[in-house]
Amino acid sequence: MQSLIEVQNLRCEFGGFPAIRDLTLSLPHGRIGLLGPNGAGKSTLLKIFMGLIAPTSGTGRVLDQSLGGDRDAANNWQLRRQIGFMPEAEALVPGLTGIEFVSFAGELCGMPRRHAQRRAHEVLSYLQLEEARYRRVEDYSAGMKQRVKLAQALIHDPPLLLLDEPTSGLDPAGRDAMLKLIRELGVEHGKSIILSTHLLADVQAVCERVVIMAGGQLRGQGTVAELCAIRNDRFRIRILGDGARFRTELEGEGVSILADNGHGEWRVTVPPGWSNLNFYKMADLSEVAIRALLRDDETLEELFLRSVS
Repeated sequence: MQSLIEVQNLRCEFGGFPAIRDLTLSLPHGRIGLLGPNGAGKSTLLKIFMGLIAPTSGTGRVLDQSLGGDRDAANNWQLRRQIGFMPEAEALVPGLTGIEFVSFAGELCGMPRRHAQRRAHEVLSYLQLEEARYRRVEDYSAGMKQRVKLAQALIHDPPLLLLDEPTSGLDPAGRDAMLKLIRELGVEHGKSIILSTHLLADVQAVCERVVIMAGGQLRGQGTVAELCAIRNDRFRIRILGDGARFRTELEGEGVSILADNGHGEWRVTVPPGWSNLNFYKMADLSEVAIRALLRDDETLEELFLRSVS
């Protein structure tokens, strides 16, 4: 199977400011989290994938369609018919009911009116908006507005969904429900999903792979398991005895104490060239006993903070 997305040396500037900086990326089909702080370039990248913005330089393909921005209208039309986009902005049309708004989105995708209306009823029912479909969209609650935005992205049954901050403004219950829907679309309905967010928990709840961006640059990519794999410079250590002197000895040799639970268990990082025998030598000098010494892994939050710092 061909890759979902391939870009090489992609760069996008606005008035000389680089929003995307020489990005090279290869993504397979599946559920992918596009993770980064505000201003990382995530929304710009999604718009490039849709052909709404032409990159300043570089090349790329999405669903085997080349990226061209407004320079290639025919190609963009073919590409956009395969993509469902849920924007971060509200992007609703006041005065339209839910069914009118979603069916209108279907017509914009080239669907005949009757087909678009029938499909809109189906999608709104699936997203549990059946009872609200004849209400005006501006009267919807925050959760309903997010769902109707997802509905218009699904109306033409695209293989790829680009979701920009889909849980924005939702309360905890609404957020959990939205994430469950998104995961279901990927797992049960075979949609490829790119979920753009700055919320780590959203990525962990939905995604198989993660792309980390900061300052318009790629800072890391891979499966969650790969990115949070056990690192050679991190350990969990449990000791018996007064650890004050032991800690001083370790820190004097360049060991950093990341966490201390107050009960003799620490998480540490060690400097390059470190020998594990040093732990035991310093413990002996400090009159403490090492009860356990284990390789440590890294949470997604720790990885993210390390990647964007």
